[in-house]
Amino acid sequence: MSEERSAAGKPGGRHDPASSMSGRAERKASDILGGRSQGSFLKRLLPFLGPAFIASVAYIDPGNYATNIQAGAQFGYALLWVIFGSNLIAMLVQAMSAKLGIATGMNLAQTCRAAYPPWVNWALWVMMEIVAMATDLAEFLGAAVGIQLLFGLPLWAGGVITAIVTFLILGLERYGFRPLEAIITGFVAVVALSYLVEILIAQPAWAAMAASFTPPKLPGSEGALLAVGILGATVMPHAIFLHSALMQNRIRPKDGRELKRLFRFEIVDVLVAMGIASFVNAAMLAMAAAAFHFTGKSDVGTIEEAYQTLKPLLGNASSLVFGISLLASGLSSSTVGTSAGQIVMEGFIRKHIPVWLRRLITVIPSLAVIISGLDPTRTLVISQVVLSFGLPATLFALLHFTSDRKRMGVLVNRPLTNAALGAATALVTALNVYLIVMTMAGQGG
Repeated sequence: MSEERSAAGKPGGRHDPASSMSGRAERKASDILGGRSQGSFLKRLLPFLGPAFIASVAYIDPGNYATNIQAGAQFGYALLWVIFGSNLIAMLVQAMSAKLGIATGMNLAQTCRAAYPPWVNWALWVMMEIVAMATDLAEFLGAAVGIQLLFGLPLWAGGVITAIVTFLILGLERYGFRPLEAIITGFVAVVALSYLVEILIAQPAWAAMAASFTPPKLPGSEGALLAVGILGATVMPHAIFLHSALMQNRIRPKDGRELKRLFRFEIVDVLVAMGIASFVNAAMLAMAAAAFHFTGKSDVGTIEEAYQTLKPLLGNASSLVFGISLLASGLSSSTVGTSAGQIVMEGFIRKHIPVWLRRLITVIPSLAVIISGLDPTRTLVISQVVLSFGLPATLFALLHFTSDRKRMGVLVNRPLTNAALGAATALVTALNVYLIVMTMAGQGG
């Protein structure tokens, strides 16, 4: 076991009930890690499922709706490869984030604070707060639009209802991590089932979907903008910080063997949760392509237009299911985004504000967008591009720490893992530079 972990029993921040288990649950998990519990693999896996599902909410939030619907409507299946590529990167990154929390007992923000000079940490904190604002904007707007579409309420009223429901869900943290995980997992299930229904209704062309991968391509500057938006909506910085926090001291392995076993269980958690997220994202794009691009309605560019257009194209059930999934996505991701913002602030600068105050602060820019009359969907897309700009520094820090043997102990990255994570970091950085150059040349978006 690494020195960092043994020194991190109290990781320098306020105790977060959502990142630790109840005594009974922890004893059960400890028995499984120690080989003292028998049963099928699924039965032994169940106590360890959950953290990746909370993190996966960031991968199916309203920002994904905006980017995937526009990508499918404008370019058909051409950007489907971006979704699967982004989700492969997400699986790797989330596994590494979880491993950092398991090995050190510290989350990524706390590890940055311990390793880097103050000016670097302040710069990282400011960057991540900007990213958090973009995240909150996307999630809040998405839920508000969902309420507006389903119930016919004004957008501002949907925003107020979203804030109230988010407060109620966040209040579950006082009862430990399991109630919150159950609610969030339920929301994920609603979104996944909704898009299973949408795919059955839309009946996309499977052969054309497969052909879109050979070879992968970016169809022009707008296609590149949407590709970077998809990447930003999929590999989200705040989800990386969140997952490491969810795993820190959640279960306390006794030795290196138990550390490895815990990480293997968490890999399964990541594969299942991110696999579901990958299916949902692909289904969003495929539904938009089948319903809009190949029916001569490639100009559908907003979530509201998609909702209204689905009804005459595919029937009342399709638009209703779409609205329900959007609402579930917005409420769950808004809740998770607020928790991630708390973790980032406490980790980098050791400051804590009440969760209700943070939620109230993040409501202000979203309401400003609503009142100003800006296009919610275009705002969602741009917010996802902002998210992608926060990724290079986050991924570099994750690579730096998980490749450090002294810090990680028996869970230090293998050379192949370092190479894969390094390649992902380079790819994300290159895509961002490409978008910046295009935008400065007057060709972006």
